[in-house]
Amino acid sequence: MIAPPTPAVPAPALQLQGLRYRWPGAPADTIAIDSLQLAPGDSVFLRGPSGCGKSTLLSLCAGVLLPQAGSVQLLGRAWQSLGASARDRHRADHLGYIFQQFNLLPYLSVLDNVRLPLRFSALRAQRAGPQAAEQLLARTGLPTALWTQAAGSLSVGQQQRVAAARALIGAPAVVIADEPTSALDETLREAFMALLLDSCAAAGSALLFVSHDARLTQRFARVVDLPAINQAAVEAGGPSAGPPPSRPAIPSGDRPPYPAGEGR
Repeated sequence: MIAPPTPAVPAPALQLQGLRYRWPGAPADTIAIDSLQLAPGDSVFLRGPSGCGKSTLLSLCAGVLLPQAGSVQLLGRAWQSLGASARDRHRADHLGYIFQQFNLLPYLSVLDNVRLPLRFSALRAQRAGPQAAEQLLARTGLPTALWTQAAGSLSVGQQQRVAAARALIGAPAVVIADEPTSALDETLREAFMALLLDSCAAAGSALLFVSHDARLTQRFARVVDLPAINQAAVEAGGPSAGPPPSRPAIPSGDRPPYPAGEGR
């Protein structure tokens, strides 16, 4: 009897191998991770105390920072193998990013902010369709009267929902969310999580989610403790060395003014 063929294992959406990063002038590595990968459709809750390197890791995953050793691959392409323009294109096509500080363009309307990634990626525009922005905003619960208002006039919680819709539009292969529920009350948090997880599942997007809210862990396929996989903290004998005070934990991007993670 002939054995059935073994199903093909999908290539990782995001893969880290032998990753090392040290901020200039720092006495020790901030990140030293031997291996971490997210499969298409995977959902990972990443946690760890302040100062353990979470923000630096997210910047490495987004290709905003480049490692001194090892690699970060998005859909099989290592960030450091690409030039700056190619990184921008690859990021725009395949990565959605929900920033802790939102990084909305305050003078643009809510709808224009959500549609912004489609201006920089024909691939995401094709996947999105003509009413994608409206459909996503409706699912966030944001009143339609606010959709044409400037994003800068919205409350913090409202801006957070707009940032989520922007990251999700066009079904990117990977979505990175940095403390995205911190400004939401319980009711809005539940609706936000349903939108985020359902949208990623429907699109087959891998989700890397950073939060201190332990109540959310049960919603995810995996929970990863960064200090447990980050050898930099072990080798240094404590929390990993972060950036110098003058350096932001997540830079503004390779090609300002467009937000990192929604690159041009």
